[in-house]
Amino acid sequence: MQNDTSEFMDVDLYVPQKCSASNHIIRAKDQASFQINVAEVNKATGRFNGQFKTYAIGGAICRMGKSGDSILRLAKGDGSVSKNF
Repeated sequence: MQNDTSEFMDVDLYVPQKCSASNHIIRAKDQASFQINVAEVNKATGRFNGQFKTYAIGGAICRMGKSGDSILRLAKGDGSVSKNF
């Protein structure tokens, strides 16, 4: 790819993602998919510590109405949400 000053650059035009819940590849044309960052907080102070977990959910999970349940299950597995929530 060439920029405005005629220099050649190495650019990835599309980086495929995998659904965190189903492990399927999210297609480029999937308009129902989304990606969310869940903040990590300090347990003592309850403040954001600068890190987060990223979850990508595919459109098939959204159409089934299971996106909320999937994010909660993934967050519990990573320890972002308590097990008894």
